[in-house]
Amino acid sequence: MHNKSVAELSRELESGQVSSVELTQEFLDRIKREDSKYNSFITVTEEQALADARVADEQRAAGNATPWTGVPFAHKDIFCTNGVRTTCGSKMLENFVPPYDATVTANFRQAGAVCLGKTNMDEFAMGSSNENSFFGAVTNPWGLSEGNKRVPGGSSGGSAAAVAARLVPAATATDTGGSIRQPAALCGVTGLKPTYGRVSRYGMIAFASSLDQGGTMARTAEDNALMLNVMAGFDPKDSTSLDREVPDYTATLNEPLKGLKIGLPKEYFSDQLSPAMEQQIRNAVKEYEKLGATVKEVSLPNAKLAIAAYYVIAPAEASANLSRFDGVRYGYRCEDPKDLMDLYTRSRAEGFGAEVKRRILVGTYALSAGYFDAYYLKAQKVRRLIQQDFINAFKEVDVLMSPTTPSPAFIQGEKTSDPVTMYLEDVFTIAINLAGVPAMSVPAGFVDGLPVGLQIIGDYFSEARLLNAAHQFQQVTDWHQREPQ
Repeated sequence: MHNKSVAELSRELESGQVSSVELTQEFLDRIKREDSKYNSFITVTEEQALADARVADEQRAAGNATPWTGVPFAHKDIFCTNGVRTTCGSKMLENFVPPYDATVTANFRQAGAVCLGKTNMDEFAMGSSNENSFFGAVTNPWGLSEGNKRVPGGSSGGSAAAVAARLVPAATATDTGGSIRQPAALCGVTGLKPTYGRVSRYGMIAFASSLDQGGTMARTAEDNALMLNVMAGFDPKDSTSLDREVPDYTATLNEPLKGLKIGLPKEYFSDQLSPAMEQQIRNAVKEYEKLGATVKEVSLPNAKLAIAAYYVIAPAEASANLSRFDGVRYGYRCEDPKDLMDLYTRSRAEGFGAEVKRRILVGTYALSAGYFDAYYLKAQKVRRLIQQDFINAFKEVDVLMSPTTPSPAFIQGEKTSDPVTMYLEDVFTIAINLAGVPAMSVPAGFVDGLPVGLQIIGDYFSEARLLNAAHQFQQVTDWHQREPQ
């Protein structure tokens, strides 16, 4: 059962070939057996999962089921779960148990899905390798050999590794600068970052509020569509949520691609991309041409400024968002503080990890008097130019295609001593977050035995088109079905 997709499991539950309790128990047993190799889970909710599975079986028997009723999945440990520890990968929230559900959590609960637990992640979603978690690094299932262990990408590395290792058929994730697409690419799974505002951020612990977006992680585009059907929609509890009709994302998966206009941004096929990686991406684009698509080169002239702008805007917003963790109301509190200032400084110094501190310092500096105009305001102006590049490109083409990452998964510890080199891992993903457009990563081959991701970028609210393009590609290739040994 662990090798089946969400769509297949849903059909088997519907036909009565398997019960949700049996299915849930099989995945729980697999997590117990296998996850010590990956460290992809922070919390496993066995008792709650089995109780939810029993309820799901009763709903199925009563004919009161959705496609998700009884299907197991996992939440990234950034989504608040009522009564279940939510850590955000940090010592600061090591023992935090929310008294409410995030909207995404509530939506899956209402759909009858069975949550098996919470997946590991970079602390407060800050990182590109999942080496910044207080609960230990996650290992990529495609790179387990001792002395040569590979990163799964970040910050949603736990979700990506769990799906790739077949510990769960699907998992929620979040994307601030590539944190769904990059780990999806490095772990050989399919991940989608929707249009900013398409999925509610209520109850999703904030990193950078104008960039964060909840999304999906699964093996197939069809499963991502099934997830987005549950997650997308207007939420009055989130002021950035968009009040716009949500289509059935599975309805157009099988539409032919004849006439689809694909743009290849020349800035994303640069010297930063290895020849072997470029060859895999161009091979994938050729498959689209066989399916009837046309291809042309386009330009995103301000793409080169994306990383600089992002690493002013994101840390600035993080600095503001993380000021709430002060040791007073909730979260980690230092032992025996001498006074209020000691409480603040030691609680934060002991509760946050190195990367989080680094970004708070950068962000606070960028927002300080005398530097706000020079850095933050300038970065926001650059952001508008980047957004305009995408608007202009989509006047010429339907979708853009590029590599998701400049290289396959790197070795654990290889880039931790040089933050700037680590930041460059997101060179092809960050501009999409700054513009707020949707994008996804689809498995598209291997380099040196490690997965490669094809990034498909769309215009605002074009998730259905992206999923259709990805699904059609997966009908003629089998990269998404490859399993790590």
